[in-house]
Amino acid sequence: MAPETPAQGQTLRYFTWDEVAQRSGREKERWLVIERKVYNISEFTRRHPGGSRVISHYAGQDATDPFVAFHINKGLVRKYMNSLLIGELSPEQPSFEPTKNKELTDEFRELRATVERMGLMKANHGFFLLYLLHILLLDVAAWLTLWVFGTSFVPFVLCAVLLSTVQAQAGWLQHDFGHLSVFSTSTWNHLLHHFVIGHLKGAPASWWNHMHFQHHAKPNCFRKDPDINMHPFFFALGKILSVELGKQKKKYMPYNHQHKYFFLIGPPALLPLYFQWYIFYFVVQRKKWVDLAWMITFYVRIFLTYVPLLGVKGFLGLFFMVRFLESNWFVWVTQMNHIPMHIDRDQNRDWVSTQLQATCNVHKSAFNDWFSGHLNFQIEHHLFPTMPRHNYHKVAPLVQSLCAKHGIEYQSKPLLSAFADIVHSLKESGQLWLDATFTNNQQPLPGREAPGPGRGEPEGQCHYILLSGGGWFEIKGSGSDSSPLSPSGLPCKQGGDTQRSLEKGFSC
Repeated sequence: MAPETPAQGQTLRYFTWDEVAQRSGREKERWLVIERKVYNISEFTRRHPGGSRVISHYAGQDATDPFVAFHINKGLVRKYMNSLLIGELSPEQPSFEPTKNKELTDEFRELRATVERMGLMKANHGFFLLYLLHILLLDVAAWLTLWVFGTSFVPFVLCAVLLSTVQAQAGWLQHDFGHLSVFSTSTWNHLLHHFVIGHLKGAPASWWNHMHFQHHAKPNCFRKDPDINMHPFFFALGKILSVELGKQKKKYMPYNHQHKYFFLIGPPALLPLYFQWYIFYFVVQRKKWVDLAWMITFYVRIFLTYVPLLGVKGFLGLFFMVRFLESNWFVWVTQMNHIPMHIDRDQNRDWVSTQLQATCNVHKSAFNDWFSGHLNFQIEHHLFPTMPRHNYHKVAPLVQSLCAKHGIEYQSKPLLSAFADIVHSLKESGQLWLDATFTNNQQPLPGREAPGPGRGEPEGQCHYILLSGGGWFEIKGSGSDSSPLSPSGLPCKQGGDTQRSLEKGFSC
């Protein structure tokens, strides 16, 4: 392939990382780097097929690894990138920003090349055909349940359970097509994506693309990952953000009780009370008429199928029961891999570190694979988002070896433990918010060095957490002389919520 050249009429220029970092979008201009070449994406963001926000999240940064991860036809994409090329990094500039691990990134790129040579990026079409057929058969079985056994309570509930299974499993299948992981061309993936998410689920493909690609680009990064947009208005998420929220004396909800009200406004409510209505606002507001047409086919089909059997009231009752059951299924599965993990603002880490600190796995089993749509292999999915899901377990040992070599924690846990960790993490971050809000001493200590002996530490029991903006935040407590000592020499209180292992810091 011919080398890329700057847009016609432009002269090749050389830039430093500092110059690129200054074009992060805060002053409207946006640049990014791919394979040492510098692109001006300021005007292109609106035309970006994956959405304006996902590409803007890498403005001012190197985007080589996400570019490789998200595109299946890179040669074609590069042709369209020529008009955006304005230069390249100066020869004396390193290929990586200082915040990124060069050795880890180089070895991951070698791993990706190995994975491609092994054929693990190629899909088994038979697998996905059988998966689609099992969804369609469950859909038919749900209707036959009412038609054969009548509309009494037991058949009604059984029908709702079958339909919620259809919706959940169709959700996992549309996820495959949306990630372009089934066919080698984008056209066929997009067509089947519209069919599954639009006709089988009644949701817009454009909305899913807009939301989900941002999540993959910057998982658990506040203001960049829409999956954690419930912070701070509904939940206080992550240890660092929760302490900062407490320091600022902000309280939109009683966060110290969020692990309780999560069961009310989380799993049961997300789909029937929010997504079900927001998706229509999204397509109309953005004029996504093709998506709206696909969605209408779903509602017409399900209305004509079930109203003759149940009447309008019975149909509405069935519909919202299905959305309620599906919502519980969806929320527990999608949050178990991320909410208990590290949550912070974007620190511009390398691709592997960004994905690993925000994701964890759930142990492989036939049930776990089916129940979660293979999203129990969340680490592998985030590192290789276009990989067909039936190959995740094959690449997992290679990823584990890479993590072990570089001292990166590779978390995998039982399914029920993963569910419980959602609640535990909400309780912990809620308590951290409470401590930071109501303690008498809430001043961040200067510097990034933890307080310790000889540095003016207070007497008694304290907590320290390293803030993302720099400095150690001190939360004072009421320790006793008999408490054990932390590594800093300060007394620690045993047990309970006061002795925590923090991602950036320690408690004592």
